[in-house]
Amino acid sequence: MSNSKFITGLFIGAAVGAAIAVLCNSDKGKEILTNVKDFASKAGDNIKDVASKLKDEFGGKAEEAKKYGENFAQNSNV
Repeated sequence: MSNSKFITGLFIGAAVGAAIAVLCNSDKGKEILTNVKDFASKAGDNIKDVASKLKDEFGGKAEEAKKYGENFAQNSNV
């Protein structure tokens, strides 16, 4: 790895670390972090709900398609 890439990574890491430190130590930063956590939690719940609905809706369809394919294969071997 070249020195310039290392130094760039070092500065980016330091900047991210400083931003996190500011967020964790200020009242406004703590509020922002709480809002981000709440948003991420709600987004995760929504994704789980959608995945569950898709599974319920298409799970039966996959089984029907499998049976149809098996019947087709059996009937085509005349």
